[in-house]
Amino acid sequence: MTTLAHDVAPLTADHPAFSVVICAYTEERWQDLGRAVRSVLAQRLQAQEIIVVIDHNQPMLERFETEFPAVRVIANAETRGLSGARNSGVAVAAAPIIAFLDDDAEADEGWLHGLAEAYRDEHVLGVGGEIIPDWDAGRPRSFPAEFHWVVGCSYEGLPRTPSPVRNLIGANMSIRRDVILDEGGFRTDVGRVGKRPLGCEETDLCIRARSRRPEGEFLYEPKARISHRVPRERSGIRYFLARCWAEGLSKAIVAQESGTRAGLSSERAYVLKTLPRGIARNLGDTLRGDPAGLARAAAIAVGVATTALGYAEGRRRAKRPSETRGGEHA
Repeated sequence: MTTLAHDVAPLTADHPAFSVVICAYTEERWQDLGRAVRSVLAQRLQAQEIIVVIDHNQPMLERFETEFPAVRVIANAETRGLSGARNSGVAVAAAPIIAFLDDDAEADEGWLHGLAEAYRDEHVLGVGGEIIPDWDAGRPRSFPAEFHWVVGCSYEGLPRTPSPVRNLIGANMSIRRDVILDEGGFRTDVGRVGKRPLGCEETDLCIRARSRRPEGEFLYEPKARISHRVPRERSGIRYFLARCWAEGLSKAIVAQESGTRAGLSSERAYVLKTLPRGIARNLGDTLRGDPAGLARAAAIAVGVATTALGYAEGRRRAKRPSETRGGEHA
C-alpha cells in the first residue's frame, strides 16, 4: 500500500475524525451508490471526508466526478476486487479512523456518532455496527435469521449490547488507520471480486491485528446502524448455497494462515450454540402453526453442511501446491 504524502488529522477524545470509504465497481448499483453517499452527507457527526473508490471502471469514475463534484473519487490502484479498493481508499485517507460503508447500504443519521464513542478507549482497534437487511422482494419466510451473514447483514447470535467480537462485518465497520497500515492492508487474495460471493478479508485483518496487539479489541456496537439492500437474486436458494460454499472456501484460507484456533473461534460457538437454538426455535414455530418454520430449520442444516463442505474443499486445495490463491480468485 502506498504511504500518505500529507498529514493525518489528529484523533481527539471528544470528536474522533472519520474518513468514510465507499467502494463501487458497477453502474448497476448507481442509484444505491447515490443513496449511500447522501446518507453519509446527512450524518449528525460529519465525516472529515468521503472517499469513493471505483474498482477498475473508468467510465463509472468519470460519471461520478460529473454527478458528485463535491465528493472525492479515486480509482482502485491495486488488484481488482474489494480488498484492493479498500486499500486504495485507506492509502489516501486523511483521518485517523476509516469507516467503511457498502455501496448498496444506507447509514442511519447517527451511524458515525454510534461508532465514535468507543474510540475514547485507546485499546479499541475498530468498531462495527448493526446491519439490517432491506429486502427488495420482502424477506423470504424460509430464510433463517442465523444466516443473515449470507446477505452481508447482522445475524442471530451477535451481541445485543456493545461487546467485543473477533471480527467486524465489512458492510458496516470502522478501524483505526494505523492498524490497517501496520497489517499491510486487506489481503487481495481473499475476498470479493465483482459478483463472486467470496469474503473473510475483514476477518483475516482483524485476526492479524489482534495477534499483533493482544491488548486491543474490536467492538460490535448495535446502535451504529445501517440498512443493506438485498436484491431479489440474493434471496433465493441458489445464492444462499453459493455464498455458504464460498464462505467455507474463504474460511479455509484464513484458518490456513492464522491457525484453526483463531480462524474458527467464533464459528465453533456459532455452530455449537446459535444454530442448534435456531433449529429448535424454528421447529417450535412449526408446531405453533408456522409452516415456514420447518423450511427455516432445514435451511440452517443445509447451510452449515454446505459451508462445511466448502471449508473441506478449501483445505484440500490448500494442500495442492499447484493451485495458487491467485488462480482461485482471478
